[in-house]
Amino acid sequence: MFLGFGEIMARLCPADRLRWRQVLPGRVEVTWGGGEANVCASLALFGMKARYVTALPRHPIADSLVSTLRGLGVDVDRILYRKTGRLGLYFVEAGANQRGSTVIYDREYSAVSLAEPAEYDFAAILDGVRWLHVSGITPAISETACRTNLALVKQARAAGVTISCDLNFRKKLWNWRPGTAPAALARECMTAVLEHIDVVIANEEDAADVLGIHAPHSDVARGQLDTAGYEQVAREICRRFPQASRVAITLRESLSADHNNWGAMLFDRATDRAYLAPTNAAGSYEPYEIRDIVDRVGGGDSFAAGLLYGLNHPEFQGDPAAALRFAVAASCLKHSIQGDFNYVTRDEVLALMKGNASGRVQR
Repeated sequence: MFLGFGEIMARLCPADRLRWRQVLPGRVEVTWGGGEANVCASLALFGMKARYVTALPRHPIADSLVSTLRGLGVDVDRILYRKTGRLGLYFVEAGANQRGSTVIYDREYSAVSLAEPAEYDFAAILDGVRWLHVSGITPAISETACRTNLALVKQARAAGVTISCDLNFRKKLWNWRPGTAPAALARECMTAVLEHIDVVIANEEDAADVLGIHAPHSDVARGQLDTAGYEQVAREICRRFPQASRVAITLRESLSADHNNWGAMLFDRATDRAYLAPTNAAGSYEPYEIRDIVDRVGGGDSFAAGLLYGLNHPEFQGDPAAALRFAVAASCLKHSIQGDFNYVTRDEVLALMKGNASGRVQR
Protein backbone atom coordinates (compact mmCIF):
# COMPACT_ATOMS: atom_id res chain seq x y z
CA MET A 1 0.00 0.00 0.00
CA PHE A 2 1.08 3.57 -0.74
CA LEU A 3 0.82 6.25 1.93
CA GLY A 4 0.68 9.98 1.39
CA PHE A 5 0.98 12.48 4.24
CA GLY A 6 0.33 16.19 3.99
CA GLU A 7 -2.21 18.99 3.86
CA ILE A 8 -5.27 18.98 1.63
CA MET A 9 -7.20 22.20 1.12
CA ALA A 10 -10.27 23.65 -0.45
CA ARG A 11 -9.29 25.17 -3.78
CA LEU A 12 -11.24 28.24 -4.93
CA CYS A 13 -11.04 29.35 -8.54
CA PRO A 14 -13.04 31.69 -10.82
CA ALA A 15 -14.70 29.92 -13.72
CA ASP A 16 -13.76 30.52 -17.36
CA ARG A 17 -10.36 32.04 -16.56
CA LEU A 18 -11.95 35.18 -15.17
CA ARG A 19 -10.01 37.33 -12.72
CA TRP A 20 -10.97 37.79 -9.07
CA ARG A 21 -11.97 41.40 -9.69
CA GLN A 22 -14.44 40.16 -12.30
CA VAL A 23 -16.21 37.54 -10.20
CA LEU A 24 -16.33 38.89 -6.64
CA PRO A 25 -18.80 39.31 -5.18
CA GLY A 26 -20.21 36.25 -6.93
CA ARG A 27 -19.78 32.53 -7.41
CA VAL A 28 -16.50 30.61 -7.63
CA GLU A 29 -15.64 26.94 -8.20
CA VAL A 30 -14.60 24.94 -5.12
CA THR A 31 -12.64 21.71 -5.45
CA TRP A 32 -9.98 19.95 -3.34
CA GLY A 33 -6.23 19.93 -3.74
CA GLY A 34 -2.91 19.26 -2.05
CA GLY A 35 0.29 17.74 -3.37
CA GLU A 36 0.33 14.45 -1.49
CA ALA A 37 -3.44 13.99 -1.74
CA ASN A 38 -3.23 14.53 -5.49
CA VAL A 39 -0.72 11.68 -5.71
CA CYS A 40 -2.93 9.33 -3.68
CA ALA A 41 -5.98 10.18 -5.81
CA SER A 42 -4.09 9.35 -9.01
CA LEU A 43 -2.74 6.08 -7.62
CA ALA A 44 -6.23 5.01 -6.56
CA LEU A 45 -7.62 5.89 -10.00
CA PHE A 46 -4.90 3.70 -11.52
CA GLY A 47 -6.10 0.82 -9.32
CA MET A 48 -3.39 0.89 -6.66
CA LYS A 49 -4.04 0.77 -2.92
CA ALA A 50 -3.42 4.22 -1.46
CA ARG A 51 -3.89 5.65 2.03
CA TYR A 52 -3.95 9.36 2.79
CA VAL A 53 -3.27 10.90 6.18
CA THR A 54 -3.79 14.51 7.17
CA ALA A 55 -5.31 16.50 10.03
CA LEU A 56 -8.73 18.10 9.62
CA PRO A 57 -11.39 19.87 11.64
CA ARG A 58 -14.74 18.17 12.17
CA HIS A 59 -17.38 19.89 10.07
CA PRO A 60 -19.48 19.19 6.94
CA ILE A 61 -16.98 20.74 4.51
CA ALA A 62 -14.17 18.48 5.73
CA ASP A 63 -16.61 15.56 5.62
CA SER A 64 -17.33 16.34 1.97
CA LEU A 65 -13.60 16.44 1.22
CA VAL A 66 -13.04 13.06 2.86
CA SER A 67 -16.04 11.59 1.03
CA THR A 68 -14.53 12.66 -2.28
CA LEU A 69 -11.25 10.87 -1.54
CA ARG A 70 -13.06 7.80 -0.27
CA GLY A 71 -15.17 7.77 -3.43
CA LEU A 72 -11.99 7.61 -5.51
CA GLY A 73 -10.85 4.56 -3.55
CA VAL A 74 -8.39 6.25 -1.19
CA ASP A 75 -8.14 4.84 2.36
CA VAL A 76 -8.96 7.79 4.64
CA ASP A 77 -9.53 5.89 7.88
CA ARG A 78 -6.33 7.15 9.59
CA ILE A 79 -7.05 10.86 9.15
CA LEU A 80 -6.58 12.82 12.40
CA TYR A 81 -9.50 15.02 13.47
CA ARG A 82 -8.74 17.94 15.80
CA LYS A 83 -10.93 20.23 17.90
CA THR A 84 -8.72 23.18 16.96
CA GLY A 85 -7.34 24.16 13.59
CA ARG A 86 -9.08 25.03 10.36
CA LEU A 87 -9.25 23.74 6.80
CA GLY A 88 -6.60 25.40 4.68
CA LEU A 89 -7.61 27.30 1.54
CA TYR A 90 -5.89 28.29 -1.63
CA PHE A 91 -7.07 30.57 -4.40
CA VAL A 92 -6.12 30.00 -8.04
CA GLU A 93 -6.49 32.56 -10.81
CA ALA A 94 -5.87 30.75 -14.09
CA GLY A 95 -3.59 32.48 -16.56
CA ALA A 96 -3.89 32.69 -20.33
CA ASN A 97 -1.47 33.45 -23.14
CA GLN A 98 1.29 35.69 -21.73
CA ARG A 99 -0.45 36.19 -18.35
CA GLY A 100 0.65 33.55 -15.87
CA SER A 101 -1.53 31.87 -13.28
CA THR A 102 -1.39 33.11 -9.68
CA VAL A 103 -1.87 31.32 -6.35
CA ILE A 104 -2.85 32.87 -3.02
CA TYR A 105 -2.46 30.71 0.10
CA ASP A 106 -4.59 30.94 3.24
CA ARG A 107 -3.18 28.14 5.39
CA GLU A 108 -2.16 29.64 8.74
CA TYR A 109 -3.57 27.87 11.80
CA SER A 110 -4.77 24.93 9.72
CA ALA A 111 -5.22 21.64 11.54
CA VAL A 112 -2.12 20.11 9.90
CA SER A 113 0.03 23.11 10.79
CA LEU A 114 -0.91 22.76 14.48
CA ALA A 115 -0.89 18.96 14.95
CA GLU A 116 2.10 17.72 16.96
CA PRO A 117 3.86 14.46 16.01
CA ALA A 118 2.58 12.74 19.16
CA GLU A 119 -1.04 13.28 18.06
CA TYR A 120 -0.62 10.84 15.18
CA ASP A 121 -0.56 7.08 15.67
CA PHE A 122 2.34 6.43 13.31
CA ALA A 123 2.33 2.68 13.97
CA ALA A 124 -1.29 2.39 12.80
CA ILE A 125 -0.71 4.82 9.95
CA LEU A 126 2.21 2.73 8.63
CA ASP A 127 0.47 -0.63 9.09
CA GLY A 128 0.57 -2.47 5.76
CA VAL A 129 2.41 0.39 4.04
CA ARG A 130 5.37 -0.36 1.78
CA TRP A 131 5.81 3.08 0.18
CA LEU A 132 5.52 6.54 1.76
CA HIS A 133 5.25 9.72 -0.33
CA VAL A 134 5.90 13.16 1.16
CA SER A 135 6.75 16.55 -0.27
CA GLY A 136 8.40 19.85 0.53
CA ILE A 137 5.03 21.59 0.79
CA THR A 138 3.78 20.36 4.17
CA PRO A 139 7.06 21.09 6.02
CA ALA A 140 6.86 24.63 4.64
CA ILE A 141 3.58 25.55 6.35
CA SER A 142 4.80 25.52 9.98
CA GLU A 143 7.62 24.37 12.23
CA THR A 144 5.25 21.86 13.82
CA ALA A 145 4.26 20.36 10.46
CA CYS A 146 7.95 20.18 9.55
CA ARG A 147 8.74 18.20 12.71
CA THR A 148 5.77 15.90 12.17
CA ASN A 149 6.75 15.19 8.58
CA LEU A 150 10.32 14.35 9.57
CA ALA A 151 9.17 12.14 12.46
CA LEU A 152 6.95 10.12 10.13
CA VAL A 153 9.76 9.79 7.57
CA LYS A 154 12.17 8.53 10.25
CA GLN A 155 9.67 5.98 11.57
CA ALA A 156 8.91 4.79 8.05
CA ARG A 157 12.64 4.39 7.36
CA ALA A 158 13.06 2.38 10.56
CA ALA A 159 10.18 0.14 9.44
CA GLY A 160 11.84 -0.57 6.08
CA VAL A 161 9.33 1.45 4.03
CA THR A 162 10.49 2.87 0.69
CA ILE A 163 10.14 6.67 0.69
CA SER A 164 9.75 9.19 -2.11
CA CYS A 165 9.81 12.96 -1.77
CA ASP A 166 8.83 15.70 -4.21
CA LEU A 167 10.87 18.80 -3.33
CA ASN A 168 8.03 21.14 -4.40
CA PHE A 169 9.63 24.43 -3.33
CA ARG A 170 7.01 27.08 -2.46
CA LYS A 171 8.72 30.34 -1.56
CA LYS A 172 5.43 31.87 -0.35
CA LEU A 173 5.22 29.23 2.41
CA TRP A 174 8.72 28.91 3.85
CA ASN A 175 8.36 31.89 6.19
CA TRP A 176 7.75 30.40 9.63
CA ARG A 177 11.19 31.35 10.99
CA PRO A 178 11.53 35.15 11.02
CA GLY A 179 14.86 36.37 9.74
CA THR A 180 15.57 33.25 7.67
CA ALA A 181 15.13 33.45 3.90
CA PRO A 182 12.67 30.92 2.41
CA ALA A 183 15.32 29.13 0.34
CA ALA A 184 17.70 28.85 3.31
CA LEU A 185 14.97 27.47 5.57
CA ALA A 186 13.87 25.00 2.91
CA ARG A 187 17.45 23.82 2.40
CA GLU A 188 17.99 23.22 6.12
CA CYS A 189 14.72 21.35 6.65
CA MET A 190 14.61 19.36 3.42
CA THR A 191 18.23 18.25 3.75
CA ALA A 192 17.23 16.48 6.97
CA VAL A 193 14.37 14.77 5.12
CA LEU A 194 16.39 13.80 2.04
CA GLU A 195 18.85 11.80 4.12
CA HIS A 196 16.09 9.16 4.37
CA ILE A 197 14.65 9.33 0.83
CA ASP A 198 14.93 6.60 -1.83
CA VAL A 199 13.31 8.44 -4.77
CA VAL A 200 13.75 12.20 -5.15
CA ILE A 201 11.37 14.06 -7.46
CA ALA A 202 11.77 17.68 -8.51
CA ASN A 203 10.92 20.14 -11.23
CA GLU A 204 13.42 22.06 -13.29
CA GLU A 205 13.86 24.73 -10.56
CA ASP A 206 13.58 22.83 -7.27
CA ALA A 207 17.14 21.51 -7.06
CA ALA A 208 18.50 25.02 -7.51
CA ASP A 209 16.06 26.65 -5.07
CA VAL A 210 16.27 24.02 -2.33
CA LEU A 211 19.73 22.47 -2.72
CA GLY A 212 21.70 25.09 -4.64
CA ILE A 213 22.35 22.61 -7.45
CA HIS A 214 22.03 24.37 -10.79
CA ALA A 215 21.64 22.88 -14.25
CA PRO A 216 24.13 24.52 -16.61
CA HIS A 217 23.00 26.28 -19.79
CA SER A 218 19.33 26.51 -18.76
CA ASP A 219 17.21 29.62 -18.29
CA VAL A 220 13.95 28.52 -16.67
CA ALA A 221 12.46 32.03 -16.70
CA ARG A 222 12.77 32.09 -20.49
CA GLY A 223 11.58 28.50 -20.88
CA GLN A 224 14.98 27.39 -22.21
CA LEU A 225 16.20 24.07 -20.86
CA ASP A 226 19.37 22.13 -21.59
CA THR A 227 18.15 18.64 -20.76
CA ALA A 228 21.68 17.21 -20.58
CA GLY A 229 22.44 19.47 -17.64
CA TYR A 230 19.82 17.81 -15.48
CA GLU A 231 21.72 14.53 -15.48
CA GLN A 232 24.48 16.42 -13.68
CA VAL A 233 21.92 17.73 -11.19
CA ALA A 234 20.63 14.21 -10.51
CA ARG A 235 24.13 12.79 -10.07
CA GLU A 236 24.96 15.53 -7.57
CA ILE A 237 21.80 14.81 -5.59
CA CYS A 238 22.78 11.13 -5.43
CA ARG A 239 26.28 12.08 -4.35
CA ARG A 240 24.99 14.22 -1.49
CA PHE A 241 22.32 11.75 -0.41
CA PRO A 242 23.58 8.15 -0.65
CA GLN A 243 20.17 6.72 0.30
CA ALA A 244 18.69 8.02 -2.97
CA SER A 245 18.47 5.33 -5.63
CA ARG A 246 16.62 7.38 -8.26
CA VAL A 247 16.15 11.05 -9.07
CA ALA A 248 13.38 12.26 -11.39
CA ILE A 249 13.14 15.80 -12.74
CA THR A 250 10.22 17.15 -14.77
CA LEU A 251 11.22 19.41 -17.65
CA ARG A 252 8.73 22.16 -18.44
CA GLU A 253 9.41 24.69 -21.17
CA SER A 254 6.82 27.38 -20.56
CA LEU A 255 6.31 29.24 -23.83
CA SER A 256 3.08 30.79 -22.55
CA ALA A 257 0.37 30.00 -20.01
CA ASP A 258 -1.39 27.99 -22.74
CA HIS A 259 1.60 26.42 -24.48
CA ASN A 260 4.17 24.26 -22.68
CA ASN A 261 6.61 21.60 -23.78
CA TRP A 262 6.62 18.77 -21.26
CA GLY A 263 8.93 15.86 -20.51
CA ALA A 264 11.12 14.44 -17.77
CA MET A 265 14.41 12.76 -16.88
CA LEU A 266 15.00 9.83 -14.53
CA PHE A 267 18.45 8.98 -13.23
CA ASP A 268 18.84 5.42 -11.97
CA ARG A 269 21.78 4.84 -9.62
CA ALA A 270 21.82 1.05 -10.11
CA THR A 271 22.36 1.29 -13.87
CA ASP A 272 24.25 4.61 -13.67
CA ARG A 273 22.07 5.87 -16.48
CA ALA A 274 19.75 8.79 -17.19
CA TYR A 275 16.55 8.22 -19.15
CA LEU A 276 14.49 10.88 -20.96
CA ALA A 277 10.85 10.77 -22.02
CA PRO A 278 9.10 11.11 -24.32
CA THR A 279 11.31 10.17 -27.25
CA ASN A 280 10.74 10.09 -31.00
CA ALA A 281 11.12 7.13 -33.36
CA ALA A 282 14.87 7.70 -33.49
CA GLY A 283 15.12 7.50 -29.71
CA SER A 284 15.88 11.20 -29.20
CA TYR A 285 14.17 13.28 -26.55
CA GLU A 286 11.13 15.08 -27.96
CA PRO A 287 8.82 16.61 -25.34
CA TYR A 288 5.05 16.63 -25.57
CA GLU A 289 3.89 19.93 -27.05
CA ILE A 290 0.88 20.86 -24.94
CA ARG A 291 -1.26 23.65 -26.38
CA ASP A 292 -4.53 25.03 -25.01
CA ILE A 293 -3.75 23.99 -21.43
CA VAL A 294 -6.87 23.53 -19.32
CA ASP A 295 -5.12 23.44 -15.92
CA ARG A 296 -1.45 22.87 -15.14
CA VAL A 297 -1.85 22.88 -11.33
CA GLY A 298 -1.17 19.35 -10.10
CA GLY A 299 0.91 18.44 -13.14
CA GLY A 300 3.94 17.57 -11.03
CA ASP A 301 1.85 15.51 -8.64
CA SER A 302 0.35 13.52 -11.52
CA PHE A 303 3.91 12.86 -12.71
CA ALA A 304 4.92 11.64 -9.25
CA ALA A 305 1.91 9.32 -9.10
CA GLY A 306 2.63 7.96 -12.55
CA LEU A 307 6.25 7.33 -11.63
CA LEU A 308 5.34 5.54 -8.40
CA TYR A 309 2.84 3.43 -10.33
CA GLY A 310 5.38 2.60 -13.04
CA LEU A 311 8.14 1.72 -10.59
CA ASN A 312 5.86 -0.66 -8.70
CA HIS A 313 3.50 -2.23 -11.23
CA PRO A 314 4.63 -5.63 -12.55
CA GLU A 315 4.12 -4.42 -16.12
CA PHE A 316 6.91 -1.85 -15.75
CA GLN A 317 8.94 -3.00 -12.75
CA GLY A 318 12.59 -3.36 -13.60
CA ASP A 319 12.30 -0.98 -16.56
CA PRO A 320 12.93 2.61 -15.41
CA ALA A 321 12.50 3.92 -18.95
CA ALA A 322 8.99 2.48 -19.23
CA ALA A 323 8.05 3.80 -15.78
CA LEU A 324 9.22 7.25 -16.84
CA ARG A 325 7.23 7.13 -20.09
CA PHE A 326 4.09 6.25 -18.14
CA ALA A 327 4.69 9.10 -15.68
CA VAL A 328 5.22 11.70 -18.39
CA ALA A 329 2.19 10.55 -20.38
CA ALA A 330 -0.01 10.63 -17.26
CA SER A 331 1.11 14.13 -16.38
CA CYS A 332 0.72 15.31 -19.96
CA LEU A 333 -2.93 14.27 -19.84
CA LYS A 334 -3.39 16.07 -16.51
CA HIS A 335 -3.00 19.37 -18.36
CA SER A 336 -6.37 18.64 -19.97
CA ILE A 337 -8.16 18.17 -16.61
CA GLN A 338 -9.66 20.97 -14.51
CA GLY A 339 -8.73 20.86 -10.82
CA ASP A 340 -5.89 19.27 -8.87
CA PHE A 341 -6.85 15.60 -9.26
CA ASN A 342 -5.82 13.76 -12.43
CA TYR A 343 -9.05 12.08 -13.51
CA VAL A 344 -7.52 9.88 -16.20
CA THR A 345 -7.41 6.11 -16.47
CA ARG A 346 -4.50 3.75 -16.88
CA ASP A 347 -5.74 2.80 -20.36
CA GLU A 348 -5.79 6.44 -21.45
CA VAL A 349 -2.19 6.84 -20.30
CA LEU A 350 -1.10 3.67 -22.11
CA ALA A 351 -2.81 4.88 -25.29
CA LEU A 352 -0.82 8.12 -25.21
CA MET A 353 2.38 6.19 -24.52
CA LYS A 354 1.70 4.24 -27.72
CA GLY A 355 1.33 7.43 -29.73
CA ASN A 356 -2.42 7.99 -29.68
CA ALA A 357 -2.31 11.77 -29.24
CA SER A 358 -4.87 12.89 -31.81
CA GLY A 359 -7.66 13.54 -29.32
CA ARG A 360 -10.19 11.78 -31.55
CA VAL A 361 -13.56 10.77 -30.12
CA GLN A 362 -13.51 7.24 -28.69
CA ARG A 363 -16.67 5.39 -29.77
